[in-house]
Amino acid sequence: MKNLQGRSARLDILAVDEENRVYNIEIQRDDRGASVKRARYNSSLIDANITEPGEQYENLNETYVIFITEYDVLKGGRPIYCIERTVQETGESFGDGTHILYVNAQMKDDTALGQLMHDFACTSADEMHYQILADRVRYLKEDKEGVATMCKIMEDMKNEAVKRNSIETARVLLAMGKLSYEEIAQSVRLLTVDEVKALDEGRPA
Repeated sequence: MKNLQGRSARLDILAVDEENRVYNIEIQRDDRGASVKRARYNSSLIDANITEPGEQYENLNETYVIFITEYDVLKGGRPIYCIERTVQETGESFGDGTHILYVNAQMKDDTALGQLMHDFACTSADEMHYQILADRVRYLKEDKEGVATMCKIMEDMKNEAVKRNSIETARVLLAMGKLSYEEIAQSVRLLTVDEVKALDEGRPA
């Protein structure tokens, strides 16, 4: 999601349901990637990106930012934490339609949520509780078409990561001010001269 005035954000999953509720789901193995300030920022960035010019504030979508974390980030020993704004003086919900949830993937008990977290950690479809997840895993790992799809996704992710690294390297070289656009493009290889020039001018590569 782009932010023309500040930092943009790369979201793991962004989905909209039939009731027009927006969900941002982040899978985090590192506690630093699931900080409370990041949850706040993701929520605000979603609002900014789904709002059309001239639209009434009352028409803002209800939004959910959900962090599924490998460890108990909030350290309360609970399987799930639901964060809502409340009026401190009355204890009533503020009712602004924003919701932040932290799901502790360490909790793999016999509850519906615990079984889902168990399935998230499974590599074998045969050991999963939820049929819809098991069927999808079988398709991506055992079906010829599914395996090809997964390989294409992984290749795209790899290429995207390499491109991001090239952009960061180019920015460092630009900041040093010792090489021409042509020399930088030749050094990082994956960027054209025009893309390097665009980085120098503050435009997206």
